Amino acid sequence: MTTPPGLPDALQHLRDRVASAPLGLATPGRDAAARTARSVVDQVDDYLLPRLRDLDAPLLTVVGGSTGAGKSTLVNSLLGARVTTPGVLRPTTRAPVLVCAPADRAAFAGDRVLPGLARTTGGEAGPGGLQLVVSEALPAGLALVDAPDVDSVVEANRDLAGQLLAAADLWVFVTTAARYADAVPWDLLRTAQERGTALAVVLDRVPPEAVAEVADDLAGMLRRARLDSARLFVIEERPLADGFLPDAQVAPLRGWLHALAADQEQRAAVVRQTLAGALGSLHDRVDVVVAGVAEQAAAAEALQAATDASYARARAAIDEGVGNGSLLRGEVLARWQEFVGTGEWMRSLQGHVGRLRDRVTAAFTGRSNPADDLAGALESGVELLLRAEADRAAEKTVTSWRTLPGGIALLDGRETELDGVSPSFAGASADEVRDWQGTVLELVRSEGAGKRSRARLMSWGVNGAGAVVMVAVFASTAGLSGAEVAIAGGTTAVGQRVLEAVFGDAAVRELAARARADLDARAARLLRDEQHRFDVLLEDVAPAPGADVELRSAAQALAAAHGAGA
Repeated sequence: MTTPPGLPDALQHLRDRVASAPLGLATPGRDAAARTARSVVDQVDDYLLPRLRDLDAPLLTVVGGSTGAGKSTLVNSLLGARVTTPGVLRPTTRAPVLVCAPADRAAFAGDRVLPGLARTTGGEAGPGGLQLVVSEALPAGLALVDAPDVDSVVEANRDLAGQLLAAADLWVFVTTAARYADAVPWDLLRTAQERGTALAVVLDRVPPEAVAEVADDLAGMLRRARLDSARLFVIEERPLADGFLPDAQVAPLRGWLHALAADQEQRAAVVRQTLAGALGSLHDRVDVVVAGVAEQAAAAEALQAATDASYARARAAIDEGVGNGSLLRGEVLARWQEFVGTGEWMRSLQGHVGRLRDRVTAAFTGRSNPADDLAGALESGVELLLRAEADRAAEKTVTSWRTLPGGIALLDGRETELDGVSPSFAGASADEVRDWQGTVLELVRSEGAGKRSRARLMSWGVNGAGAVVMVAVFASTAGLSGAEVAIAGGTTAVGQRVLEAVFGDAAVRELAARARADLDARAARLLRDEQHRFDVLLEDVAPAPGADVELRSAAQALAAAHGAGA
């Protein structure tokens, strides 16, 4: 036999893709996809790549079966020596035992086959190990593995049994007359059928008087399961002789195994059957992983969309809160009135810009600074708006994640930490608002730098003019009603007239627009930083774009390489 060119490389590439399949979100299909991915990687590492690289290596025969089926006793009886320890207590076989001929020792002493299991010689292996026994009773070209129980109460034993069966060229499946119809054996036998694995079935402990009846029944079950090509061996219930089965009972199985070892053509046929079946089974199994990755991508997309929507609503709410006049309430409104004066002063505005200038200038000569008081009130109002909407966005995101696949596990007890603003938000928002106010003052200073407007600006004061610009940013009265509209709307108009006297109408509109754009950018930056807490959780587990497509492409490339060598 020869290995098709390019097949090992295509298989390695697929293996690496499956091993790195992103399955970090707790979606409904995640566990099944993860189990399938592990089984594919294990089989590629333990069997497919080693076998493709050495098609003439000894035939690896795994003896597996249910608890108490007599696997260890059968292996010992085939060899005529105690190489593995049967026992009454369960589970008994904690580590697998691999028996090979002296000539084949080198083939199994290294990590070519089952590389994840450390080799032990001269004694029993511990968990995660493989006991290697060399026996003259086995012919060269044949190795036997006594595997743990496939239905062991110990999960690690069950997993190891499945891993060993997937690494076998040939399964020798042992069951008993009392348990041959159990569900667990048939689940594994169906797996053998799906993967095209070469198979022999040993029906153990059959009462002599029921041999024909029980054997015919099991043979019929094998036919119906499309496993009629499996060789069936029957071992009668007979007294053990010094712990061994009567030689006449194991001779047919021993003879068949030795014949396989001696006949290169038969041995090669078994290898080809199992190898082709294992390679052919990868497509459907990888499809399970692909579906799992696609499910992960959809879940991550939904979680990201929920987060984006929550913070987009927050940005829109801040935008509305800034522009609808609702910030010109309470403290801000009171400070604004102190700054520009009373309603009587406002009514005297028409045609009396000089008097307005004198009145506003007087506001800066007392012990209190109305412009600073107004700026402080605006600062607090903007900070409260930012805090309220950032809080609401975080809470909405956590609520949405709780209802979406993968969201609860991703939060993983972080709800208290994430359902409000981060600890640094208060300081960051205060800094941004103060910096924004400083930027507004700088805009006013820059706009008033010309010779024509410098004198007027000096008479009004940069802080005073800046405060009026800030109020102009919140000039809409949509959020106010009744007397608030009259006061806020009217006094805002006064402030704009004052600024127009200094800079001109167009310049005032430009100043307010630039101040508003700067505030919007700062609010967006704060919300981006808050949203990042959620984004980073997703980034750690979300599949890269096209991860499922890359997996499917790798499987198609393997199928093409396999087909080219067929």
